[in-house]
Order: sequence, then C-alpha cells, then structure tokens
Amino acid sequence: MAKAATKKEASVEEKLDGLYDLQLIDSEIDRIRTIRGELPLEVQDLEDELEGLDTRIAKLEEEVAAFEKDISDRKNSSKEAELAIAKYKEQQNNVRNNREFESISKEIEYQELEIKLNEKRSKESKAKIAHKKEILDEAKERREVRATDLTAKKSELDEIIAETQAQEEKLLKKSASALKKMDPRLSKAYTRLRENAKNGL
Repeated sequence: MAKAATKKEASVEEKLDGLYDLQLIDSEIDRIRTIRGELPLEVQDLEDELEGLDTRIAKLEEEVAAFEKDISDRKNSSKEAELAIAKYKEQQNNVRNNREFESISKEIEYQELEIKLNEKRSKESKAKIAHKKEILDEAKERREVRATDLTAKKSELDEIIAETQAQEEKLLKKSASALKKMDPRLSKAYTRLRENAKNGL
C-alpha cells in the first residue's frame, strides 16, 4: 500500500525537479520577451503620435481653408461696396436738396470705410494663414520623420518576432504541459508567485 501511495504522489525530489524544469522554460520565455524589450510599446507610442499629428494637420488645414474663405468673402464684400459707391455717386448727381446729398455722402463714406475694413481684415487673415501654414509645414515634416521612425521600428520588431516566435510558442506549450504535470496546488502557487514577481522570478 505504501508503494501505491508513492507512485500516485510524486516525491519531493520529483516535485523540485519539475519546478526547476518549469522555471528554466519560463526563464527562457522571459529572455525572449526581454530581447523584444520596449519595442512594442515604442511602436504603439509612435502610432498614437502619428494619429495625433494627422488630426492636428487636418485641423490646421481646415483653419487655413476658413481664413481663405474669409478673404474671398471680404473681396466680394469690397466689390459690392464699390458698386454701391458708384450707384450712390450717380444718385448724388440727381439730388434735390442738401439733406439728400448729405445722406448719400454718408453712405459713400460708410462704404469706403467698409472697403478699408475688409482690406485690413484680409491682411490679418493672410498673416494668420502664413503663420498656420508654417505650423502646418512643421507638423507635416514631423509626421514624415515619425512615419520613417515607425517603419524602422516596426520592421525591427517584425524581425525580432520572426526570429523568436516559433521558439516562444514551443516553449509556451512546453511550459503549459509542465504545469499540467505538476500537483495542482504547487502549480497554482508557482503561477501566483510568478505573476506577483516583477521579473517573473
């Protein structure tokens, strides 16, 4: 009966050997993951940064388009004011009294002020467009640099993964199989310790 019990339950030496083998397998998996290092996080950060830059570029292009539309609207408004001035000058020639003349003169003066205001606002918009385009060019340039960095990092990561993927999968299967062979209590304790340790033991 004592022999049957020892066959069912592994000896302490066998348990320790099993734990040691499992630890070697898991340490090799950790080494492979260490080779990968921070590369996956760097790739993710670069992808996020590119997405942010794309959003910023789109927003800047919308702002430039809005300023250009504003300039166009002001040009149209100035043309309308010039037409109104011409119409008022025509009316000024056919006035009957002084009050009508003064009223038309005020309208002409108002339209001339509108033209000057439109010119001033157009110049301001052009300055803002120049500034936004400068920022836009910087953002596009930075995006190109980051896209190049991302391509390099991705290819480096793909290369490392290609080199280690098969070996890592093989080791993971080996680790899972070694864990199943162990006593359930012992395997739970090992897993818990491994998860709680910073370096995986």
